[in-house]
Amino acid sequence: MTVRPILILTALPLLLSACVTGDGNRALVGAAGGAVAGEVLFDNAVGGAVVGGLAGLACDDLGVRACR
Repeated sequence: MTVRPILILTALPLLLSACVTGDGNRALVGAAGGAVAGEVLFDNAVGGAVVGGLAGLACDDLGVRACR
């Protein structure tokens, strides 16, 4: 797999997380994006899903503009 498809597959779920409302939905989309990124970059989808889910859950509380 080349770099461009990897970046697209990683960025797409993260960009979609800005389009959902509610912390639970952002956490689910973040977990999906984190799983893809974790599998591609570190060969660890579960760890990526945990980090992505926590980031999606907390992004609104941290004041990230894309999460509002």
